[in-house]
Amino acid sequence: MPLTCRGRVRGLEPSRGDVDDALGKFSLTLIDTLDTLALLNKTAEFEKAVRRVVTDVRLDNDIVVSVFETNIRVLGGLLGGHSMAVMLKESGRMLWYQDELLHMAKDLGLRLLPAFNTSSGLPYPRVNLRFGVRGPETRTGTETDTCTACAGTIILEFAALSRFTGDPTFEAHARRALDFLWEKRQRHSNLVGTTINIHSGEWVRRDSGVGAGIDSYYEYLLKAYILLGDDQFLQRFNTHYASIMKYISQPPLLLDVHIHKPLLPARTWMDSLLAFFPGLQVLKGDIRPAIETHEMLYQVTKKHNFLPEAFTTDFRVHWAQHPLRPEFAESTYFLYKATRDPYYLEVGRTILENLNRFARVPCGFAAMKDVRTGSHEDRMDSFFLAEMFKYLFLLFAEEEDLPFNVEDYIFTTEAHLLPLSLSTASNSQAPTLVNNMAGEELDDSNFEWTCPNTRLLFPDPAFPRNLREPIRSAVDKSCPHPTTHRDPGMGRPPLRAQDFMANNPEHLELLRRMGVSLIHLKDGRVQLVQHATQAVSAVAAEDGMRFMQEMMELSSQQQKEQLPPRAVQIISPPFFGRVVLTAGPAQFGMDLSKSSSGVRGFVTIAEPYNGCSVLSNGEIVAGRIALLQRGQCMFAEKARHIQKAGAIGGIVIDDNEGSSSDTAPLFQMAGDGRNTDDVTLPLLFLFHKEGNILLEALKEYREVEVLLSDKARDRGTDGAEEEDCSTEEKDHTSPASSEPVHQSQVTIQEQTTDDSGVGQESVQPAEGLGSYVPVAVGEEPAVDGDHSSQSVDSLMADWEEDLEAFKQMEKDEL
Repeated sequence: MPLTCRGRVRGLEPSRGDVDDALGKFSLTLIDTLDTLALLNKTAEFEKAVRRVVTDVRLDNDIVVSVFETNIRVLGGLLGGHSMAVMLKESGRMLWYQDELLHMAKDLGLRLLPAFNTSSGLPYPRVNLRFGVRGPETRTGTETDTCTACAGTIILEFAALSRFTGDPTFEAHARRALDFLWEKRQRHSNLVGTTINIHSGEWVRRDSGVGAGIDSYYEYLLKAYILLGDDQFLQRFNTHYASIMKYISQPPLLLDVHIHKPLLPARTWMDSLLAFFPGLQVLKGDIRPAIETHEMLYQVTKKHNFLPEAFTTDFRVHWAQHPLRPEFAESTYFLYKATRDPYYLEVGRTILENLNRFARVPCGFAAMKDVRTGSHEDRMDSFFLAEMFKYLFLLFAEEEDLPFNVEDYIFTTEAHLLPLSLSTASNSQAPTLVNNMAGEELDDSNFEWTCPNTRLLFPDPAFPRNLREPIRSAVDKSCPHPTTHRDPGMGRPPLRAQDFMANNPEHLELLRRMGVSLIHLKDGRVQLVQHATQAVSAVAAEDGMRFMQEMMELSSQQQKEQLPPRAVQIISPPFFGRVVLTAGPAQFGMDLSKSSSGVRGFVTIAEPYNGCSVLSNGEIVAGRIALLQRGQCMFAEKARHIQKAGAIGGIVIDDNEGSSSDTAPLFQMAGDGRNTDDVTLPLLFLFHKEGNILLEALKEYREVEVLLSDKARDRGTDGAEEEDCSTEEKDHTSPASSEPVHQSQVTIQEQTTDDSGVGQESVQPAEGLGSYVPVAVGEEPAVDGDHSSQSVDSLMADWEEDLEAFKQMEKDEL
């Protein structure tokens, strides 16, 4: 937790939901980082860390953990650490080491094995480290679904454990899971879905891509061939790869499709986890599409400083978070290895500089809550040290900088190092795979372009540059994105949002053909729901998505100007702008987006703290930014009192202990129903956790200076102004409004059948990460009661299916 400068201990910190399943009270970051220390030639620190793991870490914990996360991070970390310890022992160091990490790895492997006790061989997604899978009493065994990557990203660690120990059990279970996934692929498209029922083998989510939920399944098929030398793994990978390049790859884009209708796109955005794929294409030897996709990712990164968690096909922000994922750096390293093109060193330098300028904080590197504002999350996942540090170091390292030859190892999906010598090690039992291609000769094409000679592939040094130029231009010109309209298969122009009438039968028929259904809500509004699979054709489905987008834009135009999240940046020593807190805006007072410099000043606590009466410490507040506690009166009243005392700004801190923008919806502060033009200072809102960081800083350092702005300011150099098109929609939140909206007051939603929570007057969709923003709350209990006049919800960028996908991403950290 780099903002609060302490480790995250499960049970002691507020739960973050499924993402905490990676934590098992087994010193996750310490184990995950072992082989990073060895690779960076920190031998003394590595030896010290190994001793600490051996003496301090216990695995017999009554705690439920993710099988996937524990396998790739902890089991992989122990095996990678063991590999490094053996290598150092052979070179005359760490002579005391007696395979202690390997013994711990086997202990952990045995604790994970009960999860594989299913009829299909696919593992349960969670297991209790002490009690295994026993049912509800151990909080395990009740799940029915798992993601494809969760079940298909086991083979490297389990096979290595079998080869190291001579116990074939682990490799056999991992192979059985892979066999089952291969059997359940869609035979026509040769693609796999995202989520599968572990008992029946039915696909629960049938969208298919190379990002969240599937990514490392493909990665492990190819790497299992490299590590274990089993031709079947390569054949399976190549079968899948051909389908990926046929249906999913639309260079430079990689777009999800439906496994049963692979020509029908499943979404119009991409998640950041697919950034690993160019690196995998390098291992496959398919360099050209790797260069193209990587260049697209680089241009998106340059637009936003980091790769947003998800972005649209016209390169706007879809989900604004960036948890310091390493996949883009991984692909950059592999492309440099393949081409030796110094261009990729420049890419690496961009990554490194942005990390230091925007993410570095006094106690580490903080994840970005929002790449647009530069605000931080109190989070530095273990994969940042396990992967990002390795790939960036390897990218810039000269051969003499490396303590061993990395070509003798393969990287797991968590970048742990497993020796290729395991391919000749015995697992005490001949491996058995389900060979449903019996009788077929392995075609030579299965082995083409594996380990290619790039000098022969690209004799012209300008070739990669010629591939990159048009992609760079395409991304640069992506804003604004021209709208084109196509016929929905009815011999007439498609329905336009501005023409739509909910009582027009012809319009309703047009909606039906586009896969859009209409639901009348109890409050008199109309909800539109799109199911692309119900459209009469792929063209009609695209028109339906465009109609939904137009309706959202129309709704936005009919509302007040909406305010995005704001930033509170601590700029005084020792923070120097490194800590940025996400803040909710007010719909009155100074508009920070129109101020080039924001409002800068020292903070002080108002007395009374609630700010609901004339301040008794007005002489202290004058010329400063006042800190106020939420509650007991309207926000506008608080603003007037501190403004009268001479404050230059105000920050309202939530009085609900434990609330955080990590888990709770941000909201805008509305006025009190009267004219608020008299309020001229800026007022921002912080949840309790973020506010506490500010209060603790004030308590420790007494003089704390902050900058209130629309987005964090660059701490290094004066950056160029960002383009207005940096977001998919400048604002997805909906403001408070007393103006009725025509077009039947539509609420728009896509890819969902769940109507819960739609149309609530105080809850509106917000940009980024599937969060919800309660908007237009003046202050409890004074909430506008005119439901009928509430402005319509704008189209959510995070539709219900997308939210599910994000939750899966957070749960599995793929």
